[in-house]
Amino acid sequence: MVEELLAAGIAAGVGVVVYLGAAARVVKQYERGVVFRLGRVRSGIRGPGLTTIVPFVDRLKKVNLQIVTMPVPAQEGITRDNVTVRVDAVVYFKVVDAANAIIAVEDYRFAVSQMAQTSLRSIIGKSDLDDLLSNREMLNQGLELMIDSPAVGWGVQIDRVEIKDVSLPETMKRSMARQAEADRERRARVINADAELQASKKLAEAAEVMSDQPAALQLRLLQTVVAVAAEKNSTLVLPFPVELLRFLERATPSDPAPTPSPPAAAAAPPAPAAPAAPAAGPPALPTVNGSAQALPAQDPATGNPPA
Repeated sequence: MVEELLAAGIAAGVGVVVYLGAAARVVKQYERGVVFRLGRVRSGIRGPGLTTIVPFVDRLKKVNLQIVTMPVPAQEGITRDNVTVRVDAVVYFKVVDAANAIIAVEDYRFAVSQMAQTSLRSIIGKSDLDDLLSNREMLNQGLELMIDSPAVGWGVQIDRVEIKDVSLPETMKRSMARQAEADRERRARVINADAELQASKKLAEAAEVMSDQPAALQLRLLQTVVAVAAEKNSTLVLPFPVELLRFLERATPSDPAPTPSPPAAAAAPPAPAAPAAPAAGPPALPTVNGSAQALPAQDPATGNPPA
């Protein structure tokens, strides 16, 4: 009899242990439990810790309440200004109502993913390229509202949506690079022109000061020469300013007036002309009583008169 009672007690103890093992459930701190009894949801949501259910009657489904980070696959679309882009994003969401996350939607993760993709395509079509590149905060807020509106009924709260990357075609990248380069060049030219204007004003003021004191120009020239002479590997070409010549001309005393030259002496009377030399030719014939006499002919070889 005692053995039968002992065996019955052992069997009852084993049955209780098995029942408790089948009925006991552990819910973690970041989870909530939804109990279905014969297919109907129990009103109470099981909190974290040890809880029990009726074996073979109740079913406990755990829902994670942590923030889920879900990447949205890159979506290709055409912007409002007809530019083809590829945009990907990241969605941060969490479950705030465990019962609705189980009952209202079959798979809330898949539903949020599909809603994020369609909303991202819609945002691309409604926005300009400049907004996608520079005004992402406003687009993130609009995308968050578009996803959060249907997700509220699923017991899901969208915490944050961020556009991660915008991929552009290579031709558009080159066009934007040329535009940025042209804008930089325009700004550089404006800055150079402004600098030239300011420098011209300062030079005009300096010229007015130097015009009052011409020696200042010479001092400035000497300072420039000293500055250039510091580089011993250069050839110095020194201009000579006209103002310096004028300054030296004013500093030099004026020359005395030239003395007039004495009047030229009276011209002397012309001297009598010398008798002209006789022209070369045959010797003159001797005259007798004023008439010329012929000389006897001479032999050209001996010089004597012929016989």
